[in-house]
Amino acid sequence: MMSLAQAPPDTPLKIREILGGHGVRRKLFALGFHKNDLIELDSQSIFRGPVLVRNLTSDTSVALGRGIAQRILVEIVNER
Repeated sequence: MMSLAQAPPDTPLKIREILGGHGVRRKLFALGFHKNDLIELDSQSIFRGPVLVRNLTSDTSVALGRGIAQRILVEIVNER
């Protein structure tokens, strides 16, 4: 498992765990990110800016700050 901030771009990923308190979980839930959703990292900013994440389960895209991205633990999925 790795954090979303460390994940390779354009690779299907599965959310395994969301670290943090109730506020972090509630914010991600409101943005449509849930445990076991399939996501993909669309792009990463070179200068430590936000990351663009596409939720393959709900077909939405969201920009997340790196602090939040580090709290999302993912694993690589071999199938699309």
